[in-house]
Amino acid sequence: MTPIVTAFFDEATNTVSYVVQDPQGSACAIVDSVLDFDHASGRTSTASADEIIAFVRDKGLSVEWILESHVHADHLSAAPYLQQELGGRIGIGDKITVVQDTFGKVFNEGTEFQRDGSQFDALFKEGDSFHVGQLRGDVLHTPGHTPACLTYVIGDAAFVGDTLFMPDFGTARCDFPGGSSSMLYQSIQKILALPDETRIFVGHDYKAPGRDDYAWETTVGEQRALNVHIGKGRKIEDFVAMRDARDATLGMPRLILPSLQVNMRAGRMPPPDEKGDVFLKLPVNKL
Repeated sequence: MTPIVTAFFDEATNTVSYVVQDPQGSACAIVDSVLDFDHASGRTSTASADEIIAFVRDKGLSVEWILESHVHADHLSAAPYLQQELGGRIGIGDKITVVQDTFGKVFNEGTEFQRDGSQFDALFKEGDSFHVGQLRGDVLHTPGHTPACLTYVIGDAAFVGDTLFMPDFGTARCDFPGGSSSMLYQSIQKILALPDETRIFVGHDYKAPGRDDYAWETTVGEQRALNVHIGKGRKIEDFVAMRDARDATLGMPRLILPSLQVNMRAGRMPPPDEKGDVFLKLPVNKL
């Protein structure tokens, strides 16, 4: 079955969010939403999420799932706000517990921060399935960028998060805690084993050199043939050497510190203090 996919691009973070509709009904899922965050002022806003809400209401859709491909390090998730406004269950990979344990220590969260994934409504593992109306969704565990990365295959569409980018841009970095270039290579092989005509929807786009427009939809066949990092049957040893050398030159994402603290809590802010004020931590020399 072919889902109806509508993309919402947030240029501030180069993130693509998706509404995935059952073509035979009103059910839908939202994949990788964005909560706007001004780093300088520490203020959030919901303009990006409100675009999705307006679309869902205008189309008369019913949200069944709010899906996260992983704990994003470059933008905050709007999942709780979308759930409040539209309903639906928030899902992520079950290896979120590994990410929570790692970054719970980085941010000195203490014992009150639960590291069991209980902030989410559903924890998916390899081979799990779910439904969006009459659409079946299947879960691939595709770690490498992070330990908890998932690819959601919904009908003929695969939502790969940050694992793959457009063929002219390549693949995800693997230098975050728990990342692994060899693991990413193996994960990408799972995706490339899908039928050639499977549509791939990426989580970000940065306009590769020589390309004037943003893009976010490709196919398995195009990735296998044309991806500049992994295409044409590139061997694992060559990929690992390339990926590790490239990652060594990359700086940290601008919003990594607020993003991790919020997203490991399913998009929720840390608990307020006794005055009702919310604070994010700024660990020094930890990442």
